Amino acid sequence: METKIYNQKGEEVKKIKLPDEVFALPWNADLVHQVVVSLASNRRDSIAHTKNRGDVSGGGKKPWKQKGTGRARHGSSRSPIWRGGGITFGPTNERNWLKKINRKAKIKALFSTLSQKMKDGEILFVEDFKFEVPKTKEAKGVLMSLSGIKGFEGLVDKKNNSAYIALGERDENVEKSFSNFGNMLVGELRNINTLDIVNYKYLIISKPKESIDFLVSKLENSDKSEDNPKPSKMVGQGK
Repeated sequence: METKIYNQKGEEVKKIKLPDEVFALPWNADLVHQVVVSLASNRRDSIAHTKNRGDVSGGGKKPWKQKGTGRARHGSSRSPIWRGGGITFGPTNERNWLKKINRKAKIKALFSTLSQKMKDGEILFVEDFKFEVPKTKEAKGVLMSLSGIKGFEGLVDKKNNSAYIALGERDENVEKSFSNFGNMLVGELRNINTLDIVNYKYLIISKPKESIDFLVSKLENSDKSEDNPKPSKMVGQGK
């Protein structure tokens, strides 16, 4: 598979061959869904928190004596059935939302998503992004230029124009230049994941050769770790 590489002016500069093991895999909806749900859950913060009857202040004294009042017996005014009492089975910030997923499954889901994006014509390879200083006006000009490429007119559309820009290496000028666009996310390619890709319509990859080599190395490293698993610790073996 071969694709075109453009500069930030939207001009074709060369072509590059894409590895089939990264950009030509079949769509695996079940695996992608599993990985996306796991990644989203791992990003979740436990913010909601309620107090149970042990956390609520007061209620140390018995409201009234056990017998002889004609009323139901109660031991504490902090009981969940009392107004101002504790909450039964309420959310707490101690809840753990982490979901484990195997590294090989994450890589396969990533490549399956990249392959589908490539098939849909939503991946754009840009030779490099260069900004002398952080400037939103220049970033907008780059988007206007790239929108002139066939299939990427939506980059300047008011509705479905979101894009993830994956840089070969971190560039603060590029990050700050695109930071004022709410529909754009700039990150390093080494941190790319399935959740970020599916959340944005377009994927723009800079430094294509280095980026593709990195993606292929992820696959090779996962194969090596599978061939040489770590020995399991025997019962009774020292730490």
